[in-house]
Amino acid sequence: MPEAVIVAALRTPIGTAFKGSLRDTTAHELADRIVSVTAEGFDPGLVDDVVLAESHYGGGVVARHAAVTAGLPQVPGLALNRHCAAGLAAVQTAAATVRAGMDRLVLAGGVNSASTAPKLSFRGVEGPWVPPSHPDRTDAPNIDMSITVGWNTAVRAGISRDEMDAWALRSHRNAVRALDEGRFEQETVPVETPHGVFAADEHPRRDTSAERLAALKPLHPEIDGFSITAGNACGANDAAAAVMVADERLGLPVLATVRAWASVALDPAETGLTPVQAIPKALRRAGLGVSDVDLFEINEAFASVPVAAVRHLDLDPDIVNVNGSGCSLGHPVAATGARMVVTMIHELRRRGGGVGVTAMCAGGGMGSALVLEVPAP
Repeated sequence: MPEAVIVAALRTPIGTAFKGSLRDTTAHELADRIVSVTAEGFDPGLVDDVVLAESHYGGGVVARHAAVTAGLPQVPGLALNRHCAAGLAAVQTAAATVRAGMDRLVLAGGVNSASTAPKLSFRGVEGPWVPPSHPDRTDAPNIDMSITVGWNTAVRAGISRDEMDAWALRSHRNAVRALDEGRFEQETVPVETPHGVFAADEHPRRDTSAERLAALKPLHPEIDGFSITAGNACGANDAAAAVMVADERLGLPVLATVRAWASVALDPAETGLTPVQAIPKALRRAGLGVSDVDLFEINEAFASVPVAAVRHLDLDPDIVNVNGSGCSLGHPVAATGARMVVTMIHELRRRGGGVGVTAMCAGGGMGSALVLEVPAP
């Protein structure tokens, strides 16, 4: 069985939805950009597929649109959706087809434009319709993740408002430091927009503080003790990210090797605890343990999610989300999983190589994790 290796890893900057630099840039335009740049330098005849996660785009297969735009008319496209973990699923799918010996070179990633997503309708339903992630329940509403994920996780793991706010503040500080130190420069490609060239993540807040976070009102004040706020939750964002997954036998320069992955599911009310299940499962498949991991990235859909994972798995918080995550960089839903892989690869290369784990929860009670190993540059 050939190893699946990653030979390119790039992303766009992350925009703040509706009012940021990408507010008038569509998902198709973001996908066209990231696919074109990621495919540069590779023999078009070797590319077997383009697999892109997308969210709420009506099944138009953005991946095929991007393949044609990138000058790959002979390459098919596949649209994937595993809610928040869709971008991670795209990378896993590409690695699976390569390891199975079916494909040699697959471009995989995700794209999300909350700003320009079409409004869906459903017969008999007034106003915009959102596809449900799971059957609606009072304890796990399918369109209110602040309860289903953020609050439920905090309650089940015994996490306080102060702990979540502290993690969110740390996230912003880590992201701002990463931007100031140029850590994202090699992984980020600029995007031409109607408002000029967009070249750097804009969502992290330099001016946030513990006092400002503490002053924010809970999203559901009618629920006694509710501790989820806009500050300890992720943002709504726009971005795209992609990797090129290759058969090792092609002999291309290797950025990372995909060692293993795993997806899990729990009751929808326990969605935020799924990384606690997915991380050990993926590590077991890789023949590794928590102590073998140099860096973790656990998406901050809500700050309670990584705090719970750190607590349950006894992780060293100093190696978790070292460059920020959802609370600071933002959560461009369908792109986030791929963005995490891209950032993990470049950060491990900056540190001289090592083992990294990316993990996240996903709507409907799902979760996923991926283990990769980066050789010394």
